[in-house]
Amino acid sequence: MFEEQLRSNKEPDLALFSIIVGAVENNLTNVKNSDKDVSLSANKFIKMKFPSVEWEEVKTLYDRFVSLMKSGVDAKLLGGEVATRDLVKRVADVVWNSLTRSYYKDRAHLQSIYSFLKGNKLDCFGVAFAVTAGCQVLGKQDVHLALSEDHAWVVFGKDGMNTAEVTWHGKGNEDKRGRSVGEGVLARSWLYVAGKPVVCTRVMELAALVSSINPTLTPTIDVHEVAQMQHRLLWLLYDKGHLDAYPMALGNLGDLDEYMKISNCAEEPDSSNVKNEAGTNPSTPRPDSAALYVQAIRSSRTHYEDRHVYPYTFQGGYYHRYKMYKEAFHAWACAGDVIRHYNYSRDDEEIYKEFSEIANELIPQLMKAESSGHSARSILKDPECFASLLRFYDGICKWEEGSQTPILHIGWAKPLVSTISKFDAEVRAQVNIICSPDNGEPTDEPQKSEDSNQKEDKKIDNDSWNNNTENAELSVREQLTAAVNSRPRVTLYSHKMAALKPLLLAERLNTHALQLQLTAQSQLQRPQPPAKRREDDEHTSQAPTARAKRARRER
Repeated sequence: MFEEQLRSNKEPDLALFSIIVGAVENNLTNVKNSDKDVSLSANKFIKMKFPSVEWEEVKTLYDRFVSLMKSGVDAKLLGGEVATRDLVKRVADVVWNSLTRSYYKDRAHLQSIYSFLKGNKLDCFGVAFAVTAGCQVLGKQDVHLALSEDHAWVVFGKDGMNTAEVTWHGKGNEDKRGRSVGEGVLARSWLYVAGKPVVCTRVMELAALVSSINPTLTPTIDVHEVAQMQHRLLWLLYDKGHLDAYPMALGNLGDLDEYMKISNCAEEPDSSNVKNEAGTNPSTPRPDSAALYVQAIRSSRTHYEDRHVYPYTFQGGYYHRYKMYKEAFHAWACAGDVIRHYNYSRDDEEIYKEFSEIANELIPQLMKAESSGHSARSILKDPECFASLLRFYDGICKWEEGSQTPILHIGWAKPLVSTISKFDAEVRAQVNIICSPDNGEPTDEPQKSEDSNQKEDKKIDNDSWNNNTENAELSVREQLTAAVNSRPRVTLYSHKMAALKPLLLAERLNTHALQLQLTAQSQLQRPQPPAKRREDDEHTSQAPTARAKRARRER
């Protein structure tokens, strides 16, 4: 069905596809407990019988959706060539008022119109998708889905110049429906990716529908058939070029492709037929997961000014799983480079959890494993790894800077200091640290492509640190300059990390002073207005006050 749609010049019917895909997902993931008990011990994938989806049921549900939209929207709002804000808000209200209130946020399998019609339940993405589909059935082809990394809204009007909130994020934000998203963008919130969301075409909305499929049965078990369906459909869309400007979908495909292979759930032999039908050459190998993550990063840089974080965390997670720790540090450092462009807020809960897991679980675990070995190539002896870690932590500190809520409480500071202390003084001294806390944009380190980064890494690997035996004809000054230039360089943009430079490069690392400065500065920042500069407080007492301690414990 998808293949036929992608061959057609006709616009895909979002409601129809959402009902059919939702019917399959919900039938496969909502099984009776008695059916689940048999196979739950496998703890990987559980196999189900693929359900039959009857056309009569699909048509009945589709007609109900169309009827709901047409009966709920005044004909006066349908005039004109393009949608108005009043129309978009009315469609959002029709969807919202049809929802039951007795369900929890973030429950799985609530993103399809099938879920909406069968159970009156939708998640945040589902509401935005349903509004877009609702406007489509009302004949308004200018309304399209806009996606950040954790939120969804719509664009409409001539050339999609207008934006409107149609769903919620967090609690108590229902009254935002119909408003422009401009306030969120101006607030420098990651939730709105600096006004660089994925603005979908109709086929990209189909890709968003597929990307939102959730194969989860339990927190540790996925349903093989749902994952396989999503896997095949994403490849179909990829082959047609519809994921090129969709970094999140490329990352999802990379994760899915890897997961299917390591779980021994690779596609059956008949999958070659799908490739042939898609118009691709079966002899041409598809990219592997690593290449898909690089493509997601390239997509973010090309289309969205490198303002999306998840492409880098996808890649960092991949490298971490394969124990490519130096590469993982580099990917996480790039994630830090992106997040420093934002101000942290309570709306950033999902990316906060992502960074918290990296900083306070993954990095400490791998550092503990590496520090117990005696390998000559250990990351602990590599100044580039230390430079990447500084970039990562600097990004988090800059993210915190100017925000109303501190990030680096004691739960962050302890693992950070412990990680830094694993590097010897001679390794730390080889990093050329440049402080530029007043400059929000990088000047010393322009963004490079993945390919150029890899080439540069290879070039640096071939250099001998401070080894100038081959340059005997150079003057002493030239030799020193060459030695300095061969060192890994990192620019610190946050006031907090810049203030830590002397401690970071000290021969004997004062972990207590490091921890004290990290926590004290973030606490002192809390009651200050965002515009106040932090260096004003650098020479004040570094001991946290009792009030600040209470605030930290409450968090």
